[in-house]
Amino acid sequence: MTALHKVTFRSGTLFALAVALPLAMPSVVERANAAEDTEQSNSLTNKGSWSDLRADIVGDKDPADADGIVDLTAPYRAHDAATVPISIKQPGPTAPAIDSATLVIDENPAPVAAEMTFGTAMHPLDLELRVRVNQYSNVRLIAHTADGPVMTGRFVKASGGCSAPATKDPEVALSTMGQIRIKYFTPATEAASTRREAQLMIRHPNYSGLQRNQMTQLFIPAHFVDQIEVKQGDDLLFTVNGGISLSENPVIRFTYTDNGAKALSVRAEDTEGNVWEKTIPKEPAS
Repeated sequence: MTALHKVTFRSGTLFALAVALPLAMPSVVERANAAEDTEQSNSLTNKGSWSDLRADIVGDKDPADADGIVDLTAPYRAHDAATVPISIKQPGPTAPAIDSATLVIDENPAPVAAEMTFGTAMHPLDLELRVRVNQYSNVRLIAHTADGPVMTGRFVKASGGCSAPATKDPEVALSTMGQIRIKYFTPATEAASTRREAQLMIRHPNYSGLQRNQMTQLFIPAHFVDQIEVKQGDDLLFTVNGGISLSENPVIRFTYTDNGAKALSVRAEDTEGNVWEKTIPKEPAS
């Protein structure tokens, strides 16, 4: 049983706290926030639920520090809690290869956001996806290398992401569900032509089970993309086994080494058993 299935939903009540600030001192508040951002945006905090989650996700062995191996970046104060960009990047080709990784949002109702595997063409890893953050939380990556697991992460201030209303009318969302697109990006330099960048977009409301129907005010049952596989030709690029923390209309931007295959193929499956497959020809590099 994987960590994604072992770590179940947490129950609880969300509270909103309004704090009145003196109108005459905006610059003081701004300076305080800026100082706090600088101090905490580059690290995990010691607070939160990790001590309760750790054994289910990493077992008895504590991951080593990922410094120099892989880095996770995220906004300290998220603009939209329902679409928080998470970037996972290695410093260069000499960094140890990562064959799998688990993305964890400690305080989300289902903390394991995604379990990922990577083919050799993804090295060095450079990938971005969007997640929901339900309350102030550490967002951490546990990456597996030949020498064992390493961990990195950031503390993110965001709230309400898992219960935020869907951005589209339900009928419209369901009518376009399963549409798959890939956007290709031209290499920046001639020397980098074997490394290519692409962005995968999958239309799906990714209902978390915590959102309400705006007409009936009843909870919408959870219904989300839980399996994604991307290949170039017959070679695997990556897989993502996701949960409710992946954003509506999942978007994954990634860099890979071109193996000469003519197309990328995508397979996506959701929790209702719907399967969508699409092969998309690569655009010629210029």
